[in-house]
Order: sequence, then C-alpha cells, then structure tokens
Amino acid sequence: MGLAILFGLFFLGLLVGAPVAFSVGLAAVVTFLYEGLPLFVAFQRILSGISVFSLLAIPFFIFAGELMLHGGISTRLVRLASAAVGKLRGGLGIVNVSSSMLFGGISGSAVADTSALGSILVPVMKEKGYDADYAVNVTVTSSVAGVVIPPSHNMILYAVAAGGGISVTQLFIAGIVPGVLMCLTLAVAAYLVAVRRGYQGETFPGWDVLIVSLAAALPGLLTAVIIVGGVLSGILTVTESGAFGAIYAIVVTALVYRELRWESFKAAVLQSVRTTALVMILVGCASAFSYLLALYNVPQMLTDTLMALSDNPIVIFLLLNLLLLGLGMIMDMAALILICTPIFLPVAVQFGMDPIQFGIIMMMNLGLGLCTPPVGACLFVGCVIGKIKIEQAVRTIWPFYLALFVALMLVTYVPAVSMTLPGFFR
Repeated sequence: MGLAILFGLFFLGLLVGAPVAFSVGLAAVVTFLYEGLPLFVAFQRILSGISVFSLLAIPFFIFAGELMLHGGISTRLVRLASAAVGKLRGGLGIVNVSSSMLFGGISGSAVADTSALGSILVPVMKEKGYDADYAVNVTVTSSVAGVVIPPSHNMILYAVAAGGGISVTQLFIAGIVPGVLMCLTLAVAAYLVAVRRGYQGETFPGWDVLIVSLAAALPGLLTAVIIVGGVLSGILTVTESGAFGAIYAIVVTALVYRELRWESFKAAVLQSVRTTALVMILVGCASAFSYLLALYNVPQMLTDTLMALSDNPIVIFLLLNLLLLGLGMIMDMAALILICTPIFLPVAVQFGMDPIQFGIIMMMNLGLGLCTPPVGACLFVGCVIGKIKIEQAVRTIWPFYLALFVALMLVTYVPAVSMTLPGFFR
C-alpha cells in the first residue's frame, strides 16, 4: 500500500501539471506519514541529499554554459565548423552536428546547445534552401551530445544518485568516445538525408579562413580544456575545475571577445540561479524518494521481474534501454536520473554491467528523450526557432533517431566503447 501511495501521488502530481520536484517531495512526505515515520527523517534525507560536496560543481557548470550562450562563443564555433566541413554534401547539416559536438563539450547542456546553435544555424540553413524540418531535426538531435561529452552536470547527478563510489572524473572520460560516436552517426544520417533531398555543399573558403576561424574559436574551446583537463590531470577537483571554467568564461566572453554585456551577464546569472535552485530542490526531494524505494526493496523487485522474463544479459540490457527510452519521453531528464538510478543500476550491475558504462547509457537514453514528444525540451525549442509544428518535425526525424539508437546499441553491447579510455586513467 505504501508503494502504491508513493507512485500514485507522484504520477498524480505529474498529471495535474505540478513541478516534478514538488510531485516527488509530496509523494515522499505523505508516504513517510503513512508508514508512521517521523517527518524529521524525511527532512534529514532531503538535507543529506543536497549536502554533497560534488554538487557544488553544478552551479559553476550551469553558469559557464549560460556565459557561453550569451558571450559569442557559439558564433565562432559555427564559423570554425563551417570552414572545416561545410564543403560536403548537405554541408550545413554536418556543420550543425560538428558545432554541437564542440559547443556541447563546453556548455554541457543540450537545451543551451539547441538554443544557441539553432538561433544561428536554422535561419541560415533555411535561407540556403534547406527544408525547415531538416534544419530543426539536425539541430535538435545533435544537441544530445551536450549531455554525454564532458563536462556534464547530469553526470554529477548520476554519481550522487548512485550513492557514492562512482568517480565523476571516470564518468567524464567515459563520455568522450560515446559522445563523438553519436555525432559521427548523426553526421552520416545528415549526409544521407541531404543526398536524398538534393542539398549541395558550401564552397571551401580556403585554408587561411580555416586557420583564422580556428584561432578565433580557440579561446572558447579552451574553456572545455580547462574544465576537463584540470579534472583529468588531478590538479583540480570537479568543483574547482567548474569554478575556474566559469571564471575563464567570464574573461573570454567579456575581455577577449567583448560580447558579454551587463544585461547579458545579469541574464546569465539569473538563469543560472533559477536552474541551480530547481536542481537542488529536485535532488533533495529525490533523496527522500530514493530512501523509500530502498525501504520497499524496489530494485530487487524489478530484478526479479526482469529475471522472470529472461536471464540473458542481452535481453535484460535491451529491456533496460527500452524502459529508459520510454520514461525519457514523458519526464524531465534530471528527475529521471535521480529516481531511476537507484532502481535500475543494481539490476544492470547484477547482470555484469559496469556502473560507469550504465551511467553513459542512461545519459544517452534520457538525452534522446529530450528530442522526443510529448515533453522533449530540445524538440520544443528547435521547433520554435524553426517556426514549424512539432508534428512536422517528428514525421521526418526518424533517420536521426535511428542514428542515435545505433550509437546507443554499440555503447550497450560493446563495453570497450565507453570503458577503454577510463581504463587508462585509473
């Protein structure tokens, strides 16, 4: 009965449109009362959930990403990608994917990627004769790289939700190859669709333009080098690297590029505070929710259910992927990481999957959910920028979904894709 109350109130809150954090928190508190547990235990769990040192990195990463969005870095990355790969058939589609790979490695946010690069590339692609649905589909799906290529604040949430013992540094390293793989498969899909539709490439501007574009984009690219390099070298913790990255982003956007104005700076600060507050409230409420999941032995119940269907790891991993894909279509990514990790991670580990590999798989699955209706934030933003209906985009987006699914299956069933690089840094 307690489990029914927990999930019943949670889904009821979602159905009536309440914020996810409030739905999670209310369901947890009512269930604590039903079980006769003191309320101070619930609030202890909430406070312990947000009293984790590594969570301090999240506001820094979010702030750095907002500065990237307002400070001119995205424009220079697009110019670099255009000069490098724009001459290929459907060149602007591949430029879009390449820019997302570069920008995602700096901002770590799929929605910021869609907003920043979409605002630049979608109008240009439409002007050059590309169909609006193609421009939107490439922009939306390539933005998923932002949640896999480091730095990614969602990986920090996963490490916290897993209950400790998982290195954020290892997660960052593990995300590099899968993130690049996703972009490569999307680039192939963008090329094939472009050939089928008869899109042409751009004229190669010359090596001098390419070199100048690289020099202009290099200060922005160094933001990711500072954040990730500081962590990998062991010189900085994840939190310290986030702080240095945010400071460097201010220096680059305000003093080097001179595009960060006072109004833009205030907007970046305000949005960062809002996003951080939402994340922290969600983390605290999800901590109390996870405590009840463990109390009711939900992970073991799920394991028993899946084993009743099959004891083959190949089948189990496919089912886990399908469950995560389905949930990603109807819920926010951060909430799902915090709620689903304590449930699904023990199942994956029991069937022989490394927790770091599962973390990358979860990022990819839930990132794909950002591109799917009915609650795909990136899809909504892309369609607004492209000025098309969601139904119009979804009708032709399947080649890009297929490309991401191929990358997902490779990461799931070939552990070396995500686990080789971390092995060198242990």
